[in-house]
Amino acid sequence: MPRPLVDVDSAPASAFCLTDALSPSTSPWHTHRRHQLLYAASGALHLEVAEAQWLLPPQRAAWLAAGTRHRVRTTQPATLCTVYLKPSRVPSAPPGDCRVFVLPPLAREMLLHSTRWGPERSPRDPIAESFFSTLAHLLSEWSAEPRDWRLPRARTPELERAMAYTLAHLAGPVTLAGAAKAAGLSQRTLARRFTDEARTSWRRFLHDARMLRAMELLAEDGARVTQTAYAVGFESLAAFTHAFTAFTRERPRDFRQRIAKGTTPLPSPTRRKRRG
Repeated sequence: MPRPLVDVDSAPASAFCLTDALSPSTSPWHTHRRHQLLYAASGALHLEVAEAQWLLPPQRAAWLAAGTRHRVRTTQPATLCTVYLKPSRVPSAPPGDCRVFVLPPLAREMLLHSTRWGPERSPRDPIAESFFSTLAHLLSEWSAEPRDWRLPRARTPELERAMAYTLAHLAGPVTLAGAAKAAGLSQRTLARRFTDEARTSWRRFLHDARMLRAMELLAEDGARVTQTAYAVGFESLAAFTHAFTAFTRERPRDFRQRIAKGTTPLPSPTRRKRRG
């Protein structure tokens, strides 16, 4: 018999954990009244908020503040562990609506251990209450050094078309002239729109998009570094390795090996009414 659906905002416990086995999909835009601490045990996820789209790579964590309108998109199977916390349980919440960061080993073990307490747990369980209080107090320390693994979101149709064109041509060749043509703007106007609207340059957008796509590809089963480099527009493996290492603080081969060796199985997922 299938497990009942869960409304995470109506659960009586002020803090609990849910696990998900995600197929390639995109959730509807939605909000929760609780903070979320997400851990991608395997696979890569895209977290989209109003101003940006973040990549949550495998074995990394993300913070989503309560009330943040967001959606979750996956292009590959993924397993996700999410701790939900009422704002009153978090004495010092990380700043911002969303941030992605590297978890220390202790934090990873605590998140995996938290899966024993689902939304059906007793709100008066003293061990669970103490555990989640400790986790909530450590959040600001764990998230103190966020990773800027995100792309800006467009606010106008013209910039949206330019970004879509760029993302569709990451393997190259791709040029500012081509993006401007797709947007129906001059190159100079498009460059200015990127600066004013997206707070970045088109060239930086292209570079970051290639790095995020490389991280996503390297998270797939059987991924190869050389093929990934070509797939995101690099003709030189050395140039790709240098760019990827500067962006992620890991060499691509180390990134790939860590993911291949470090996947930890999660308990059976809990069905919910609203995902994310």
